[in-house]
This record gives sequence, C-alpha cells and structure tokens, in this order.
Amino acid sequence: MSLQTARVQPRPAPRTEPPRPRLAPVTAPAARRRPRLAYAALAVGGALAIGAAQMGISLATTQDAFVLAGLNSQQHELGLQKQALHEQLVGMSSPQALAAKADAMGLVVAGSASYLRLSDGQVLGAGDGASWASTVNPNGGTVVGNALLASPVPPAEETPTAEDDAAAGDDTAAAESVSDIAVTPIEPAAPPVVTDGLPTPVTR
Repeated sequence: MSLQTARVQPRPAPRTEPPRPRLAPVTAPAARRRPRLAYAALAVGGALAIGAAQMGISLATTQDAFVLAGLNSQQHELGLQKQALHEQLVGMSSPQALAAKADAMGLVVAGSASYLRLSDGQVLGAGDGASWASTVNPNGGTVVGNALLASPVPPAEETPTAEDDAAAGDDTAAAESVSDIAVTPIEPAAPPVVTDGLPTPVTR
C-alpha cells in the first residue's frame, strides 16, 4: 500500500424536493351584490335634468333672437325718423326759410349797411333808415322753392297794382283764344287688309 494520503471525495448533497402545496377545501365565490335602486334613480334624474337644461337654453336663445330682431327693426325705424328730423331741421334753418319767416314778420332787407365809428361818433354809409319796401323779396315768383320745407311759409299779402291787373287780363284773353282754336285729332293709319295672302314685291 502507498503511504500517500488518499484524497477525500466530497459527498454528494442530498436532493431536496420542493414542498408540495397543501391541499385546502375550495370555498364558494362571494355572491355579487345587486346595484342599488337609488343609484339608478340618480342617474336617470341627472339625465333628465341635463335634457331640461338644454331645452331651456335653446328656448332662451330663440327668444333672445326674436328680441334682437325686434330691436334691430326698432333701431332702423328710429334711424329713419332721425334722418327725417335732420332733413326737416336743415330745411328750417336754411337762409331761404329764415328770410321767408322774417318777411312774414314784417322785417325788410336794407339796401346798404351803416357803421358807427366810436372814435368821433360819425355814421359811415347810408345814414337814412330802411324803408318799408324790402330790396329782396324771398317769396317772389323767381325764387326756387325749398323742397326740404314740408310747410313753406306763405308769402306776405301784396296789394295788386294796375300793372298786375292788366297782365292778368292779357293772360286770361290768351288762354281763351287758345281754347277757341279747334284741335283736329290725328287718327293713326289703319293697317292694309290682307285677303289674298301677304303682299309680295313686284319685280321686273
């Protein structure tokens, strides 16, 4: 035998098997609870409330649209009234209207103005006062009427003179002479009578 020490071989470790799960009795699953009636009623009530709110908002919007249309129409009418009043104001404040009202009140237009010099008290210009006859007749026949005046000022009454009577007599006589002239009406030419068809031009 040899005197050398023998190598000790390691012993194999014992094999350990995993522990098996222990068997336990199977329990029945827990019963599912039914939904409560209060939750369903709350959901239905919320849906109805939302629908009612939407309907109310829609009706309010429609009503506001009608109110806005009425206000726009009223604004248009007020704008037309404002424009009419402005035109009436412009017509009444025109120089022609003021002159006609002044003439109706008895005011006259002087021929030339006069000025007073304060340094020595001398009157410059025409020293005579204005006469009863106005130099400008705002209601004369040559004056063009103001279309903006709805009710024009009636002209001041004037005493007819002999020249006016003679001119009126001449106008009346001329009108009578014109009315005495017999006017012969002109009859339109009748169209040709077509018996043998349409007329054709004669050619050679």
